[in-house]
Amino acid sequence: MIDPKLIRESPDAVRNAMFARGVDVDVNELNRMDGQWRHVLQEIEDARAEQNKASADPSAKENRENLKDLKHRIKSREMRLQELELLLHNAIAALPNIPLPDTPVGAGSAANVVEREWGAKPSFGFTPKHYLEIAEPSGAIDMESGAKVSGARFGYLTGWAALLEFALIQYAVSRLTDESFIADVAAKAGLDVPARPFIPVIPPVMVRKEMMNAMGFSERIGTSPGNDEMYWLDKDELYLVGTSEQSIGPMHYDTIVEAARLPLRYVGFSTCFRREAGAAGKDTRGILRVHQFDKLEMFTVCEPGASEAEHRFLLACQEALVQGLGLHYRVLRLCTGDLGAAAAATFDIETWMPGQNEYRETHSTSNTTDYQSRSLKSRYRIGEKQTELTHMLNGTAFALGRMIIAVVENCQTEKGTVAVPEALKPFLGGRSELA
Repeated sequence: MIDPKLIRESPDAVRNAMFARGVDVDVNELNRMDGQWRHVLQEIEDARAEQNKASADPSAKENRENLKDLKHRIKSREMRLQELELLLHNAIAALPNIPLPDTPVGAGSAANVVEREWGAKPSFGFTPKHYLEIAEPSGAIDMESGAKVSGARFGYLTGWAALLEFALIQYAVSRLTDESFIADVAAKAGLDVPARPFIPVIPPVMVRKEMMNAMGFSERIGTSPGNDEMYWLDKDELYLVGTSEQSIGPMHYDTIVEAARLPLRYVGFSTCFRREAGAAGKDTRGILRVHQFDKLEMFTVCEPGASEAEHRFLLACQEALVQGLGLHYRVLRLCTGDLGAAAAATFDIETWMPGQNEYRETHSTSNTTDYQSRSLKSRYRIGEKQTELTHMLNGTAFALGRMIIAVVENCQTEKGTVAVPEALKPFLGGRSELA
């Protein structure tokens, strides 16, 4: 949720930011609601002051009658204040984050900016195959059984595909928890950030509505549960997570962290669930867009002044992991119209998929500034008594299905096997080929 003070003190900046994001908002109406709320609050404070004055001599008849009237008036205005507060909160919570100043302005993906590329597209002495042509014959990816058991957009990973997922997990976690790897990534990126490794987390995959609201997800797509993208368990009043971020962030709900402990970096593993309602008709075969998938997600809690450098650091970690597998990719800076609701800035990595002859998104990292921490009341301590809101960031380590696709298509051989990247061999018993 954005800072309500911004709407009051910098209405034009908020109006321009929302316009850049393609959001139609009546800032004047928001300020009118805010003014109404502050007026009622002032009435309550004045009545309480009068109540305190009358309480000084409760034996006086006029004071006794006045106290009774004041008590009724305060209760009535407090109820009105709660109504106005809820209306104002819901109106502001529905707004997306304010983009950072250097975010490209544009209406959609066509305005995203390619910042750089790494590596070269692989060359083959044969026509490269789609990953399903390689993995389906052996049953390594079994979409037919998935559809029979669970329906469309479900599948099984078996044999070498399952082993490849386990290897990717071990590869990423072993590096992100290694202080020397962290220091090397920061140095190569020219970033002055602490060489503090990531803390491994296996978080819950079911989250209460209040926590999902605070993270800015359920309110992004509607005020009622059961939206088009997220799975809602009506009987239990819980959401299934679409990413570890949604349950790692709430670990810091209503907490105060000592500044010396920041940045706190986490790498969470979870099975994730998405309806993929907005992808109807897209990638209906295979494991690129499925309702259930596994993911490793990086998440950082830091001081406000460190978040932009930390964002570049998360991107550098992503690039180091992909480079370690020898995969060609490009980095995109997303424009204002393509940002997620909570994001103030986002980078995507698109990895080359030779079997599909196109780049596909495999990674994303966002700086949500204080948008999530404000609703979560996540703060850090400055000095003895003062506290300030933290900043929160997230970034894909590996969306495992998509990385399996990338490895299979880029490392395929003419005989239909998969050559194991050197970085994964220690986690696959030293084998050099998957078949």
